[in-house]
Amino acid sequence: MKILILGATGRVGGHLLKYILNDGHHVTALVRMPEKIQWNNEKLTIIQGDVLDKDAIATALHEIDLVISALNTDGTTTLSESMPLIIEAMQNQNIQRIITIGTAGILQSRSTPSLLRYQSGESKQKSTRAAIEHHKVYELLNHSKLDWTIVCPTYLPDTKRLGAYRIERHFLPMDGKEISVADTAEFAFSLIQSRDFLKTRIGIAY
Repeated sequence: MKILILGATGRVGGHLLKYILNDGHHVTALVRMPEKIQWNNEKLTIIQGDVLDKDAIATALHEIDLVISALNTDGTTTLSESMPLIIEAMQNQNIQRIITIGTAGILQSRSTPSLLRYQSGESKQKSTRAAIEHHKVYELLNHSKLDWTIVCPTYLPDTKRLGAYRIERHFLPMDGKEISVADTAEFAFSLIQSRDFLKTRIGIAY
């Protein structure tokens, strides 16, 4: 497959890049700072650009089969501002499938199912800023015609890959406390060949 990764220099994105290249797919990475990518692989194309640049997104999407966004919030509104541009460009080029990395805060609350976790106080995060950004992305994708999946990890330590974890549609697995960056990326990678979770938020935790 030909896959575009956004956020390839981030923690989850870096692991995704490794998994996807090791599986033999062709990867395009749209990044602001190409020097941060240390890979030298004939199946990797690096495009220097910004996700807020419509032309850069359109160029990066050329002949792409699937998009993976591991963009994070970084204290800005880049995440929510870029998604409308990504959705529009994907629709213009007839690309249907997108997998994104979200946050457990945008899953449904178990105590108050009509609310999201970050809205109900179920989430232990003191700040809701990142969750609000991810919520905006969820709403944008949910109102689009794309085949989207949002992987929603809870606390993300840089611990080793275990290869065993729990997932649940729309909710965080019961008493889930953490999930490593590597295992989150591994699960997102597994969705590339799957159509089991279209238009779904997936909670992931140990």
